[in-house]
Parts: sequence; structure tokens; C-alpha cells
Amino acid sequence: MTHSLPHKAPPAWFGPVMMLLGATFIGFAPIGLRLGLDDLGPQAIAFWRFAFALPVLFLLVLLVNRRLPAKPNRFVIVAGTCFALNMSLWHWSLTYTTVANATFIVNLGNICVGLTAWVFLKERPTRTWALAVMIAIAGAAALSLGGVSGKSDLQGDALALGAAVCVSGYIVASKVVRRTLGGLEAIFWLTCVEVLIAGLLVLGFQEKFLPEDLSGFLVPLFLGVVVHVGGQGLIILGLGHTPTALAGVLVLMQPVVASAVSWRLFEEPLSPLQAAGGALILIGILIAQQRRPSSQGRSASADEAHPREKS
Repeated sequence: MTHSLPHKAPPAWFGPVMMLLGATFIGFAPIGLRLGLDDLGPQAIAFWRFAFALPVLFLLVLLVNRRLPAKPNRFVIVAGTCFALNMSLWHWSLTYTTVANATFIVNLGNICVGLTAWVFLKERPTRTWALAVMIAIAGAAALSLGGVSGKSDLQGDALALGAAVCVSGYIVASKVVRRTLGGLEAIFWLTCVEVLIAGLLVLGFQEKFLPEDLSGFLVPLFLGVVVHVGGQGLIILGLGHTPTALAGVLVLMQPVVASAVSWRLFEEPLSPLQAAGGALILIGILIAQQRRPSSQGRSASADEAHPREKS
């Protein structure tokens, strides 16, 4: 009679590092969207982002796991729908307001993750997390309100705020998805849901599905392979080994990257107040990663050692 060996839990830094790398990759998402709006509408870009990512994710599951994806749980539908709606509202907001405004407002939803996880997952946030949240909120406010470009728009900011609400639901539901699925399998099934929802949104917004020439697919291809597979994949992987509240703070690296890149590319410079806000967010990220109480650490370790969360 054979016995399977337990999977060794990864080091404590593994999950947070994966989250930060994924957030850095996703920081290029609004850049790609702005560059692709000449060929496709914002909803169509989101659809093709998911569509190009799906076959890549399927092949990765086959290569890494050497089998078909495992059966998903019902929270895949919740998480996938939240993410697709988040992308829809966020892409829409980027047609009205600056990259910095839209991206930072959306990422305020990550701050709500700790509270949502407390209510639904019984993961009580620490005092350190609360301090990190206050600092990060101050930084996000400075980045959003301290601009001097004059391109901010109330409608765009309101759409980004709606996307922020969806972000919180997505991260918490994805945490539950990761309880029974490995990282690659989770993002594969999430992307299946996202393709369907995004396709319906394209029809609802009456956008065209196809660009006028093949070059119009370059931006969605980049978003699908680099941002979605690379960035979102790393976040889902890290989420299986990171407390939910901490994960919500770590992904705030995304708007810092987006604002830095768009500074020169789209002539949306950061004012001194916005630069200070970015620095506060980074400080908040560092504080959020301080050691947790041992009881939470044991809980996290047990979650990390789950045999289905090895990928």
C-alpha cells in the first residue's frame, strides 16, 4: 500500500512576492488599453484579452499538471463575473479620466478586501493591516486628487469606483476558489467565465468584435498573454499562499506602475503631491507585510499546505 507524501509548504515570502510581481505585470493593463482604443472599443479589448489568454492557460494546465483541469467550484462563477465586470467598468472609465485616477480609484477596492474577508471568510485583519490601509488610502487619495493635468472627469471616476467594488468581491471569491483548485486551474476556469461575460458586454454596448485589420489584435494579444496569463496568473498563485487582507494591499503596486509608465507615454505627469502619494502606497505595502500573530500564521500555513494548492 502506497502513501502520498505531503506537499512542502512554500516559504513565507513566496505568496507576497508572487502578488507583487503579478501586480507589476497588471500595471501595464491601462497602458495597453489606451494604445488599443484606436482599433477596438474598451469592452471588445477586454473580451479579446480573455479570449487570447484562454488557450494559453489550457495548454499550461496540460503541461504543468499533465491532465485536464479539475472540476471547478461554484465560486468560480462569482469571481469570474466580478472580474469581468471590474474590467468592463475600468476600461470604460479609462476613456473619460486619467490612467492614474482610474487605476488608483479601482485599487481602493483592494482596501475593502480585508473587511470583506473578515465578514465572509472570518479572517480577522490585524492592527498592522489597519495602519497599512490608512497609509495606502492617504496615498491613493493624493495620487487621485493631486493631479495637475486637468484630464480628470467625475463620470470616469464614478465608473472606476464601481469597478473598485467588483475588485473586492473578485479577490475574496478567488480565495475560496483556490481552496479546491490549483493556481493554473483556477485562472483557467475564471477566464472561461470572463470570456462569456465580456462577450455579452460587447453585445450590450454594441461594440464591434473585430478590428479593421489584424494589427488591431496586437494590444489584446499583449494584454491576454503578458498581463492576464502572467500578471493575473501570478496573483492567483500568490493568493493561495497569502492572507486575503494582505493580498489586497500588495496589489496596490499595480497603480504605482501604471502611473509611472503613463507619466511620459500619455503626457499625464505626476505632481509632487501624487509622487508623495505613490511613496505612501509603497510604505503601506511594506508595513502590511510585517509578521502576523502566530495564530494567523498557523492558519495561513495550513492553507498553504493544502494539497490542491501546489501549482
